[in-house]
Amino acid sequence: MKSIKFIIVGFIFGIVLTKAEAVSWYRIYEMFQFQSFHMFGIIMVAIATGVVGIQLIKRFEVKSIEGEPIKIADKEKGSFRYWIGGLIFGLGWALAGACPGPIFILIGAGFWPVLLVLAGALLGTFLYGLIKDQLPH
Repeated sequence: MKSIKFIIVGFIFGIVLTKAEAVSWYRIYEMFQFQSFHMFGIIMVAIATGVVGIQLIKRFEVKSIEGEPIKIADKEKGSFRYWIGGLIFGLGWALAGACPGPIFILIGAGFWPVLLVLAGALLGTFLYGLIKDQLPH
């Protein structure tokens, strides 16, 4: 029963993303064609919310569900791997027309072809797990 509040927040988040058209293939297509500000605006609000949230966690020393202090590690120096990872992520997003975040929202809304996107995401995660020790990170 402790997790019910997180399930409710997840449902509300899914509804908000759907109503904001953040899970719309057409909106994602518009973004990658630089035809609309809609998705860029949503992404900028998400970044700003994340920055404020992280600062609040750090300043007020917020604790986790288990009561342990939340510690956010600093990022390593260097940007090459972030550029490569972002490029691969962006290409996958553009090809699939769906960010990994709303995959389950789209499936829940009845868009069954997104099951292929989910299968691709799971396969990619599995393959990464197989080769991660050979990658330079």
